[in-house]
Amino acid sequence: MEYKNIVFEVKDGIAIITFNRPEVLNALNDNLLNELSHALDKIAENKDIRVLIITGAGEKSFVAGADIKEIATFDALDAKSFAQTGQSTINRFQELPIPVIAAVNGFALGGGCEIALACDFIYASENALFGLPEVNLGLIPGMGGTQRLPRLIGKNMAKEMIFTGKIIPAAEAEKIGIVNRVCSQKSLMEETIKVAGVIASKGKVSIRAAKQAIDIGANVDLYSGCKIEIDAFALCMASEDAKEGTIAFIEKREANFKGSLN
Repeated sequence: MEYKNIVFEVKDGIAIITFNRPEVLNALNDNLLNELSHALDKIAENKDIRVLIITGAGEKSFVAGADIKEIATFDALDAKSFAQTGQSTINRFQELPIPVIAAVNGFALGGGCEIALACDFIYASENALFGLPEVNLGLIPGMGGTQRLPRLIGKNMAKEMIFTGKIIPAAEAEKIGIVNRVCSQKSLMEETIKVAGVIASKGKVSIRAAKQAIDIGANVDLYSGCKIEIDAFALCMASEDAKEGTIAFIEKREANFKGSLN
C-alpha cells in the first residue's frame, strides 16, 4: 500500500508512524485509519520491531480529532461504522505485543486524544493540548474515550473533562496522570526515541509479558491479577532472554537479549 496520510518508518528496532495531514491538523478520516491499520499489520509481522512511536506531522498538532466535514455527512449507521473502525484500529495498540508510545506535539483532541490514551504511555511537548470536546458538537467520544480516560484518571475527573469539553495543557495533563513527561517542542522526539531505545534493549519476551499482565490485570480483581502475573513470570523464565539475563548478571556484563516471541 502507498501511504498518503501517514509516514511509516523503521530504524534500530523502533517503528515510527507519523500522521501526515498537517493541512487539516492531522484530522482523522477513513483513509488515514485504513493506512494506519495496514501499517500495524506490517509491524505485527516484523519480529525485529521492538517499540512503536505514534506522532503527528508539523508543530501544531498530533491529531486534532476526526474530520468534521466528513462526520457532518454521517447518518447513525455511518457514525456507528466510523466509531467501530476507529475503535478496532486503536485497540490494536494494546493488542500489539510491543510497547506503543505517543509523542504528542500540539493538539490531541477528540479522536486524537483517544489515540494517545490507547498507547502504553504518553510524552508530550510543552504546547500539547488534550481534550474530548465532542459535547460541543452534540456528540460523545466514540473511539474509547469514555472508557479509557476514567480508567486512567478516575471517573470524576474524566466526567468533568467530557461533560464540559474542556481542553487542558500538557502541564495539567501531566499533573492528573494523562501524560508521563512534558518535553520542549524541540526535544520531544529525541526524548521519546531515547526511552524507546532503552525499552528496545530489554528482553522482548519480558516486555510483552509485562504489558499483557498490566493490561489484563487492570480489568480484574487483585487476586486474579496476581495469578496472571505468576503465569507470565513463569513463561518468561522459559525464554532464552531469561537465561541470558540471569547469566549476564552473574557474569557482570550487559545482557544481549535475542529472545523471540515465538
